[in-house]
Amino acid sequence: MNYDIVHLPEEKWKGTIIPIKYETNEYYDVFVDKTEKGYRIEIEKREFAQPVTHSPEDYDFPDKLYADYRENAYAWGVLVNDQLVAAIETDPELWSNRLRITELWVAEEYQKQGIGHALIEMAKEQARRERRRAVILETQSCNVNAIDFYQHEGFTLIGMDTCCYQNNDLQRKEVRLEFGWFPEAKKRLNREDIEIRMETQDDWYHVELMAQHAFWNKHHLGCDEHYLVHKLRQDKDYLPELSRIAVKDGTVIGCIMYSRARVIDGEDAHEIITFGPLCVEPKWQGCEVGEMLLMETMNIAANAGYKGIVIFGEPDYYPRLGFKTCDNFNITTADGKNFDAFMGIELVEGSMKGIKGRFYESEVFQNLPKEEVEAYSKNFPPLKKLRFPGQWD
Repeated sequence: MNYDIVHLPEEKWKGTIIPIKYETNEYYDVFVDKTEKGYRIEIEKREFAQPVTHSPEDYDFPDKLYADYRENAYAWGVLVNDQLVAAIETDPELWSNRLRITELWVAEEYQKQGIGHALIEMAKEQARRERRRAVILETQSCNVNAIDFYQHEGFTLIGMDTCCYQNNDLQRKEVRLEFGWFPEAKKRLNREDIEIRMETQDDWYHVELMAQHAFWNKHHLGCDEHYLVHKLRQDKDYLPELSRIAVKDGTVIGCIMYSRARVIDGEDAHEIITFGPLCVEPKWQGCEVGEMLLMETMNIAANAGYKGIVIFGEPDYYPRLGFKTCDNFNITTADGKNFDAFMGIELVEGSMKGIKGRFYESEVFQNLPKEEVEAYSKNFPPLKKLRFPGQWD
């Protein structure tokens, strides 16, 4: 049975007790021995003489969502008839660039249905989006089912604390164990690893599907960039001779789409170009595909005589490729503003001198009715709309 995972906003769910309860016949016995050369540590699964039960009533501080001491907590959960039956909460360790899972719970009657796995995948996806170097969590050495589950989800033992809960945790067989999961390191692709070419009509669906994957839930619930790709091809300002797709092993993994734009200063109008979307299939993000698409097409545009490019883009990415904020070019947005995400670049040194005014892109970027986007999205496999932290209000 499928269950929808939804964001649990802090203003509604803060202070909600997470009723984590378990019974176990086994524990991981932690043995620490001081030797002449250091320490010897052994961790081995053993059986209790009789079952041991732990519940929220055992602790002075039961688990709660959005505890005051967690400054950047973010929670998701599963609701059935408006009742919370599963939840996960994360809180990034900013100093170490790791994402900590602070709470994970599935009600007993909903266990072994894949909900726990789905919640863990949410945390992993958050870590990928935020470029965290690890996902970490803690559990107790007597919570054998949890330990086995985490190991099945790819977590490995990274540490322990023998006096986290009480000073006799070793004797009580309840030692805090730390587990970590590490995202797969991305390998940079070389130019010869991919084919960069103009798209054909046979590519259209695959390009749009890739664009949908690349932007899904990135700026708002769902996305509309796949529909923008569709509409842009029909627009009078579209420049297919500059636009390119990236293909690897016969699969579309990226695209960049160019169109004409204008900088207007009173009666003076200057034609420049813009691009968007520039996107890469999530699996291949971080492998330099976008950079290769951009650098190759910028050369094509420069050879075609275009003077410069103005974009709305990510200020953490484009400046390292040579883009500058548009106040450096005496260019503002159509409503006279400047900000970090509004950037430009000269295609030849000095080619944007004498160009000043307000920037106008094709109207297609401003006219994507929600109902049209929703209708067009039915051409693709359904994806879940879900809010991630820190990306949009």
